[in-house]
Amino acid sequence: MEVPSYSLLTLVPIGIFTYLVAGAIYRLYFHPLSKFPGPKLAAVTHLYEFYFNIIKDGMFIWEIERMHQQYGPIVRITPHELHIKDPHFYDEIYASSARKREKYAGFVAHFGTPLSMVTTINHDHHRLRRGVLNSYFSKRSVTRLEPIIQEKVRKLAKRFEDASKAGTVVRLDAAYTALTMDIITRYSYGASYNYLDEDDFKISWKNAVLDASANGAMMRHFPFMLAVSKSIPPWLLKKLDPQIAVLLEIQHMVRKQSMESLENRSGKASQDTVFDALNDPSLPPEERTIDRFQDEGQILLAAGSETTAKTLTTITFHLLNRKSLLLKLKEELKQVMPTPSSTPTWTELEKLPYLTAVINEGLRLSYGVTTRLPRVAPNEALKYNDWVIPPGTPVSESSYFVHMDPSIFPNAESFDPERWIRAAEKGERLDRFIVSFTKGSRQCLGINLAYAELYLTLAGIMRRFDMDLYETTVDDVRLVRDRFFGASKDGSLGVRAVITGTGSDEE
Repeated sequence: MEVPSYSLLTLVPIGIFTYLVAGAIYRLYFHPLSKFPGPKLAAVTHLYEFYFNIIKDGMFIWEIERMHQQYGPIVRITPHELHIKDPHFYDEIYASSARKREKYAGFVAHFGTPLSMVTTINHDHHRLRRGVLNSYFSKRSVTRLEPIIQEKVRKLAKRFEDASKAGTVVRLDAAYTALTMDIITRYSYGASYNYLDEDDFKISWKNAVLDASANGAMMRHFPFMLAVSKSIPPWLLKKLDPQIAVLLEIQHMVRKQSMESLENRSGKASQDTVFDALNDPSLPPEERTIDRFQDEGQILLAAGSETTAKTLTTITFHLLNRKSLLLKLKEELKQVMPTPSSTPTWTELEKLPYLTAVINEGLRLSYGVTTRLPRVAPNEALKYNDWVIPPGTPVSESSYFVHMDPSIFPNAESFDPERWIRAAEKGERLDRFIVSFTKGSRQCLGINLAYAELYLTLAGIMRRFDMDLYETTVDDVRLVRDRFFGASKDGSLGVRAVITGTGSDEE
């Protein structure tokens, strides 16, 4: 009897099919997460997330919301990952340094910065890298930075004065990004990029950061993309994938800046800038490579500019959209700013309850980043209600779901500073549910700098200027898509305003 012969071309697809079927069976019935609720397709393949994030362009956040509506507060959103929708459990996921929390290796490719602190997976290695910069972003250090922040706010005010005289429309989101960029570059490298001097506030930088961040979801699914892209000529890459081309342009810019700072630091003993700290000779040589400087610098500049600028933009929109809120803020600011050009300290401004409420509400409705940021407890089984989450499982809770939880923030879509005043009168600590900077050992390093910028900028601009929104609606600040930073409606021209008047010291 003749034995049939099968060609390699026949065996290969059979083998692949068998592998896929066996993998699907394992994930559905034998995987450590197989008992957790969620769509079967999401448990089987990452293509489920790929469809909503890539094909549907940033809509996975709404699919996660739908999953929670159907399956409850804990769901399996990918083959290896859980998502929890419960603000009271947030501190368990994003725990303090006393309990080890690591990054999820399958997620860090999103950032395109493999050597940065943000993408450092191991808990102890992260502590080493964060420890180098902690003192530079402490409240005491940021307070010493206050004159620089005030100088940049005055520069922004001068631009607004010029716009008022000329009757021109100001793109507020671009202006605020230029402000925060000039501050973070001055603190990081010792010299501002001076984007506040650019006619359009260097809006190309803002667009570049947003484009590069939006491309992160693609890099999560195809982590080899960055390495492959670096081998493609820039002119061709711009045609094939404009977003990743922009990311590489940012990396080249930061690399050049890092090399210049390295040369300028030669023979310098003091540590005046963040870059000086990164290049401390006492650090191991592998921590002081130009590739690491590039990756860390890219994260510092992107995160240090866009997130705070977005909060400033969100707050300004809502104040201009409801002038009664703005008038109340102006009246309170007069307590520490008798004239519009007064320069109160950050400490003085922090004591103003309504300004603090406005800032908290702005942080709540700008979310920080909207993409989930999973954490792994490598040696600890987390318990949520009746569920025991196996050690090593990536778990996340998106800031959007915390900030929009109606049981904590009734009428959550509304910009309502008074909710914070009411809570304070009752002795309630609503601020523990503000997770724009995440929490725990991996909390955003720049939280103190962000708060200083928010207080000093809002006081310096809102006390001094009258503005009207120009062809801008709530749709220009409402979250529609998750592109790491939340994105509003397609085609939005940003938040624009006309400066209708400036205060005078004789007021």
